[in-house]
Amino acid sequence: MISRRIVLQAALAGGTSLFSVPGTALPRASPTEAGILDPAAIRKYATELAIPPVMPSNGGAGQDTYTIGVRQFRQQVLPPGMPSTTLFGYGSSGHPETFHWPAFTIEAQYGRTVQVRWVNQLVGTDGRPLPHLLPVDPTLHWANPPGGIRRRDSRPTFLSTPRPYRGPVPVVTHLHGGANEEESDGYAEAWYLPDARYMPRGYARVGTFYEEFAKKSEAKFGRPWSPGEAVFHYANQNRAATLWFHDHTLGITRLNVYAGMSGFYLLRGGPSDLREGILPGPAPRLGDPPGTRYYEIPIVVQDRSFRTDGTLYYPASRALFDGFKGPYVPGSDIPPIWNPEHFGKVMVTNGRTWPVLPVEPRRYRFRFLNGCNARTLIMKVVADPSAPRPVAAELPIWQVGSDGGFLPAPVRRDQVLLAPAERADVVVDFSSAPVGTELYLINEGPDAVFAGGTVGTGFPAANPKTTGQIMKFVIGPLVTADTSTPPAQLTLPPCEPLGAADRTRRVALGEVASARVPGVTPSAVLLGVMGPNGRPKLMGWADPVTENPAVGSTEIWEIHNLTKDAHPIHIHEVQFQDVDRQTLPDGRRRPPQAWERGFKDTVLAYPRETTRVKVRFGRAGRYMWHCHILEHEDNEMMRPLHVGPA
Repeated sequence: MISRRIVLQAALAGGTSLFSVPGTALPRASPTEAGILDPAAIRKYATELAIPPVMPSNGGAGQDTYTIGVRQFRQQVLPPGMPSTTLFGYGSSGHPETFHWPAFTIEAQYGRTVQVRWVNQLVGTDGRPLPHLLPVDPTLHWANPPGGIRRRDSRPTFLSTPRPYRGPVPVVTHLHGGANEEESDGYAEAWYLPDARYMPRGYARVGTFYEEFAKKSEAKFGRPWSPGEAVFHYANQNRAATLWFHDHTLGITRLNVYAGMSGFYLLRGGPSDLREGILPGPAPRLGDPPGTRYYEIPIVVQDRSFRTDGTLYYPASRALFDGFKGPYVPGSDIPPIWNPEHFGKVMVTNGRTWPVLPVEPRRYRFRFLNGCNARTLIMKVVADPSAPRPVAAELPIWQVGSDGGFLPAPVRRDQVLLAPAERADVVVDFSSAPVGTELYLINEGPDAVFAGGTVGTGFPAANPKTTGQIMKFVIGPLVTADTSTPPAQLTLPPCEPLGAADRTRRVALGEVASARVPGVTPSAVLLGVMGPNGRPKLMGWADPVTENPAVGSTEIWEIHNLTKDAHPIHIHEVQFQDVDRQTLPDGRRRPPQAWERGFKDTVLAYPRETTRVKVRFGRAGRYMWHCHILEHEDNEMMRPLHVGPA
């Protein structure tokens, strides 16, 4: 078997590694399982874009309180007349009609605490815990509830290749981009099973750190955690920004998010926000009457595949990725089910396939989120969605904010590149388009792992007939006068620099080829540190903590990407600033792009480059940093981060 991409030969045992050597690209295998829905059979632009309403709260004195469950439900994701889709997702436990993918939006105000009781309600009507909708690979280092207290959060040992895990589903929710204490971070080993009536004997019901965090949280806030739930507190002291929440359970994040566990969390107000009315609005509010027109809209773009019965499709064998059919356990170290990446064949926007949004000839504010597992998006507004790539942009996109809030100044762009988990706060002005005009938001990113470059020369664009299209805009008559400020005239809130760094930390990204089956790669994707000799030492999730910054310290992180892929790197509970990039081994440094000059929590580390970010660590605790390609994160490309004394 020929390796799919560059291989960083490394051995977990002893942490030894060699420099990367050229590999040969292997085309991805197409799914061969029966019953996969052909994307061409799905009517495009047959359904209006769903605009997520606001999540209802329980009120509360001095804070906003929520009880949000994770349940199984059905939703019309495909166009009317096609089957509905079974999902796992969030909703207000007291309001069954609110369960939706993406979740209803949590609206938060600067300085006002939000308390969320996150409840695992993945239980059937018979009281038994529900199995996962998707194939869980039990050979990874994962939550592993069947291991009991002693072997939870570990990589199990099998004497033969196991079937997918079919037991109760663990969950834990992370507020991506938040700045909160460790017990409210959604740590990967703080998961919990539902409080079901019939639980398998001997299973661990909570992760390794759940009980420690539960005690700490109760001591601080006086609110105990009950079985099947966690109570998180979000202080909302960071900059006004587009945040989002999603599941983060060890080893199955890719599956829980793919099944529907994600939603927006919009933080408003404070010194880093703009006065209401400067940007287009309104956004959805609690209690809006039907038919309310919105000019600020959160939009999450995700890719999925479906079976002909409407259910979600996710590959159940490594063979569907690169053709490797075994041997698996015990004959090799290649996980039998895990796929190094997965790219859905259908674009889903706000929970509907290829929707349409009627717009007026005026300005709109869109809060874009790339919620894909592995796909990098390159989005632009065009007149012909099927035109040969690259397509000339019909309208500019003015970017005013990124992950951590507003940029120093608006940036006029023809296209917006977003890696998984990145956000872009943008203004699009439709006032120049005549009534009746149809425009399209397309994607020119690849149907594969992004590695940088330019569409057409550096990589082929996504399929123009399917994954190269996202949604449609239809311009109608003006209904509401636009009093917002033109983006070129905006003065945005100040974006203060972080100041001098106390130290530089050199970290590494790499891959591990199979140690038992020559030429098969990767068996895992790893993080690590760069040694004083310039050689990487790669480590897994269970290895001792190596990132242990002091509370209040400011560090430069040099992220050395030794692979052939671009990796979106996310550091929990901080907002950092990009410094520069440098081609390896000794290339010229280049500054961040204009749209990268604000605060970020996810940075795209390009292949064969060193990416530098400046980070200030403001609170003690146990957190994580990882690649946000979810398949990578789930198989070792995640490391613990401990701020302050360990």
